Amino acid sequence: MLRRVEALTGSQNVHRVWGGTFHRIANLILRRHAVSLGFNANYSILDSEDAKDFINVCIDDAAVDTRAKRFPKAEVLQDIISYATNTDLPIENVIAGKYPYFEMLTAQIKRVDAIYHARKLERNVMDYDDLLLKLKQLLTEKREITELYTEQFQHILVDEYQDTNRLQAEIIDLLAAKHRNVMVVGDDAQSIFAWRGAEFTNIYEFPKRYPEAELFKLETNYRSTPEILGLANTSIASNRRQFPKMLKAVKRSRDVKPALVPCSDVDQQSAFVASRILELRDEGISLEDIAVLYRSHYHSIELQLELSRRNIPYRVRSGVRFFEQAHIKDIVSYLRVLVNPRDELAWKRILKLLPGIGNITADRVFESIATRISGTEILPGSSQGQTGPLTTVTALKNATQVSKTGRKGLEDLGSLLEMLVSNEFRDQPSKQITYVFENGYEQYLLENFENADARSEDIRGLAQFSQRYETTEAFLSELALLATERFKEPQPLVGEEVVEGGDEDELLTLTSVHQAKGLEWKAVFIIWAAEGKFPSPRSLKEIESEEEERRLWYVALTRAKDELYLTYPLLMTDYNRQTVLQKPSRFISECPPELFEIWDLEEELPARDAMPSIKDLPTEYLN
Repeated sequence: MLRRVEALTGSQNVHRVWGGTFHRIANLILRRHAVSLGFNANYSILDSEDAKDFINVCIDDAAVDTRAKRFPKAEVLQDIISYATNTDLPIENVIAGKYPYFEMLTAQIKRVDAIYHARKLERNVMDYDDLLLKLKQLLTEKREITELYTEQFQHILVDEYQDTNRLQAEIIDLLAAKHRNVMVVGDDAQSIFAWRGAEFTNIYEFPKRYPEAELFKLETNYRSTPEILGLANTSIASNRRQFPKMLKAVKRSRDVKPALVPCSDVDQQSAFVASRILELRDEGISLEDIAVLYRSHYHSIELQLELSRRNIPYRVRSGVRFFEQAHIKDIVSYLRVLVNPRDELAWKRILKLLPGIGNITADRVFESIATRISGTEILPGSSQGQTGPLTTVTALKNATQVSKTGRKGLEDLGSLLEMLVSNEFRDQPSKQITYVFENGYEQYLLENFENADARSEDIRGLAQFSQRYETTEAFLSELALLATERFKEPQPLVGEEVVEGGDEDELLTLTSVHQAKGLEWKAVFIIWAAEGKFPSPRSLKEIESEEEERRLWYVALTRAKDELYLTYPLLMTDYNRQTVLQKPSRFISECPPELFEIWDLEEELPARDAMPSIKDLPTEYLN
């Protein structure tokens, strides 16, 4: 960046300009003045893995009985401490607001946090967040040092200001206290990271903190067509808290409005998207210039299967492929042992989820299971001849050389499996997945993953998806055959692999909207644009979150350069296998119908016979 400044200005004094991320600037200052805070100048910076290991040591020092209390794992504690640091909030407030299921452990968590900070000082180390926290402490407590830098920095420029957190904004205000020459660049309409600590009011209330500031609007848009921008402008206008602006297109109109595509059901939605992508490819648009966006990762389940069936190569920017995520593989492993009690990998995976069970104990327990299985047990009444783990339940409950904690876990697992093969749950993968989730696995997610809510949402989506299969075996076979058909021989699905039939250099992009920020494609599909899906019901639990969801929608719309397709299924099946009518997202309904071109897929992609015609549905479900 500084080299570009030098090239543009021709100045030889660029070395006098400080440039870099917040953390880099903080590190430069702290290296000079760390002694003032009790650190030496040669302090070490802990990376994420080192910090996690450090927290584990502090948990031991705090004498917390993690097994008895079901204490959160180091990764989760790390996220709690980091969020508290970056939002400048007390630990107890963060726990109450974001992790209420750990409220009874607040005192122990605060004790671990105190030990963590004290030990870092003793060992002369800082973690990534400390760089900002200690810089603020330095500027707040050491007046002579603050005066040095407030005099030195006559002008301060900040990019992507809408994504700054409270701590970063406070540091800028402290450094600018004397000259007050601050220029921030950002788009309030693209502030979409509150969930990780970004503070929308930093940019929205900037004119209040700096009343002498001038506002310059950059409204010329070089990316999108007038039709796409017309929809984006109208949509974001519904937000109350914003700097009003009207994007104007440099591109000429292509006389193509954003397409609103109601589909009979999720299968038709996937079929339409895949078919239209192939048509665009035939029209000369590279797969690299096409993207499918969604609000939540589980929304891509059916589409990933459809793309794989059609040999359309794709990458997933929002993470690994859906069925290769750890939490999905965990849940599927429970079902695998129902169908095949000899499945060693599945058994060991679910055994190691239990408290008190490690690799050695899992090996020992599986050997006990294997020796007890003398023949395949057929469940009475199973139409598919599905096998069950009834013999293995006895092995679980009678396993030897297991700790007291581990034994309790094995007994609970045995009871769980007995329930899953009962008449109430047998051959109903959706009910089985839901039961596993609600009877232990949800708690496991809360204690082990900082993004437990998103992972829980994925599992609920998996349960809903599995309703289309008549048996558990049929559901698992579909997942296994998917890999076999793609590679001609059984191989696991791995994120970023290329399916057969495409050039490795040409891949369709599947991504969440959050991951798509800053990117652009010629053609963009936004799937599951339905009320209850986008906006996310989970996100709407918080105050002001509807406006952030609308900003996220605005980001999605403005990723498209030439063509934009908004799709949603009119009918879906809920957890009770009941057919439910779906309305389009409120972000669609609040815009005039003339901004869209509504496509009718009835003739080209007929829905299943059981589904009514789109034309038979009430008009409120179309607009």
